[in-house]
Amino acid sequence: MSSSEQSDSITTSETLPPVTTASIRRVEEGVAAANHHAVRAMITETLTQLEAINQQYPTPRINSGIRRLVLRSLIHCIFRVRVEDLEKVPQTPAILAVNHLHHIDPLLLLAELPTQPYYYILGDARTLYNKWWKRLILSIAGGVIPLARIWKEELAVIQAAKAGREDLINLAQVITETVPTGGDIHTLRQIDRIVFGILAHGDSLILFPEGRLADTEGKLNLPLKRGTVIYALRAGVPIVPVALIGTQDLYWGKELTVRFGEPLHFSQTARPKRQEVETALIELQNAMMSLLPNDYQEPTGLKPLRHFLNHILW
Repeated sequence: MSSSEQSDSITTSETLPPVTTASIRRVEEGVAAANHHAVRAMITETLTQLEAINQQYPTPRINSGIRRLVLRSLIHCIFRVRVEDLEKVPQTPAILAVNHLHHIDPLLLLAELPTQPYYYILGDARTLYNKWWKRLILSIAGGVIPLARIWKEELAVIQAAKAGREDLINLAQVITETVPTGGDIHTLRQIDRIVFGILAHGDSLILFPEGRLADTEGKLNLPLKRGTVIYALRAGVPIVPVALIGTQDLYWGKELTVRFGEPLHFSQTARPKRQEVETALIELQNAMMSLLPNDYQEPTGLKPLRHFLNHILW
């Protein structure tokens, strides 16, 4: 998300998910993470370190070859992975725009991408840091940009409380008072500085322009967030559309597909006009949709370790 994308964070009730027992439980866990001192400290420390890229100071990060080897070894032991058209990924700075089905998606990508340039992932801070073992691994590995922001499930709780759900009033108040929205100017500008610093340094980014996990294989959550194309237009780097297929429902031995599309090139502009952004966004949307299957059929039969693999990264 860029500062130009602040309006994207304003969500109407029509686009909010339903308030269910499961979503309330997730919100309660998210609020606990937002107020956890270790989570807050790691977000602040990581963002401070990433900003140092602009001053040419190295940030803590694991060697990309080691990262790829470890992830590839683990993922290929559990799944069958099919990679299509990897040669389309440029060896120069770029932004990979990827559909998002599961929290394993960034790990799957990093297991298959070339080791150069180095890839950073912009991801939800609380999902990244909500477990102690995630914080430990990421403190060593680096390579992520934690985005502190309010979730749509939390906005749905607030909306429901305003509409008369008395059982949600206290939870809604805690959300309002303690969960950062991610839309304040300081945060937005800080993320902008980090993103452009990374691209100027010769590295690349993995972004999920849907802004949240999709519910269905072969479908995109539309409209896409504008930040991806704004970053590309301002930095003068191409966008590579990427489709992940099969990761919405995981089990041992399942085939997962990573499909790369042709890079999209746009003219660099320091201040993209709204029409330029909208035109580029439509082009990106069409490119991503063209990579997705039209008639995805979930395999039938035994699905070993399905529950474990679907929930381990939550």
